[in-house]
Amino acid sequence: MAVDLDAEQYEKHREAGEILTQVRSETVDRIEVGASHLEIAEFAENRIRELGGEVAFPLNISIDEEAAHRTPAADERTTFGEDLVNIDIGVHIDGWIADSAITVDLTGEHSDLVKASEDALDAAIETIEDGVDTGTVGAAIEQAIDARGYNPVVNLTGHGLGRYDQHTEPSIPNREVSQGVTLEAGDVVAVEPFVTDGTGKVTEGSNEEIFMLEQEGSVRNRDARQALEQIAEEFKTLPFAARWLDVRRPKMALRRLKANDIVHGYPVLKEKEGKFVSQKEHTVIVTDDGCEVVTR
Repeated sequence: MAVDLDAEQYEKHREAGEILTQVRSETVDRIEVGASHLEIAEFAENRIRELGGEVAFPLNISIDEEAAHRTPAADERTTFGEDLVNIDIGVHIDGWIADSAITVDLTGEHSDLVKASEDALDAAIETIEDGVDTGTVGAAIEQAIDARGYNPVVNLTGHGLGRYDQHTEPSIPNREVSQGVTLEAGDVVAVEPFVTDGTGKVTEGSNEEIFMLEQEGSVRNRDARQALEQIAEEFKTLPFAARWLDVRRPKMALRRLKANDIVHGYPVLKEKEGKFVSQKEHTVIVTDDGCEVVTR
């Protein structure tokens, strides 16, 4: 399949990936016991903008059994302890996204769990090329995780990346499946193995700080109207944090927008048994004979 990988779209994915790689490194250097979650999130998000990118979604900071969708609230004072810390970063250029995640072990006790997610991602990247079935990619991920004695989180997957759309087809499973889909040259996908010492499933918690526009609509409340204007103009169809809203009462505004099915929230996802979760993620462009990693 002939694909022009020098096309403008792919150059913007690459530019987003270069910015993300630098910000990820600088952010990891600041994660230590006693550091503020909110200050780390604001550092990463502001640094993306300083380097010429836009934030594709709020910095996710997931701790211990948390797997995804946790970002600090505007008034949060939480600091890092001896935690297992997953950070997930998204950058876009004109809507074209790069997405990457890494786990930082502040416990000193989970290096093998972290290495399992790294091994799994490496195995997946080695497998990806034009014509490969996503079930084959999932099998490579599962085998690498199993080799270290852990379990993949089976109800989380990698995903495609569209313009202003963080989660598109195809889904990239974290285990072997009998019926996947065929990857084609030119596909842009985020591959993200999640590894746990639990049974391998996550459930939704009650906390929500990340939201996304669901559909257009109208509301009577002034704060909700102002919030909707900002969301549509600045964030479009990408996820955003409640703390990003420039309105007097953001939580109330979001409640009104949710009640009218205009936005939806992302509850924090947690390992079902309260066990630890590690994650590693890269964005890749599928090529004829392999893939190009844009967030290495």
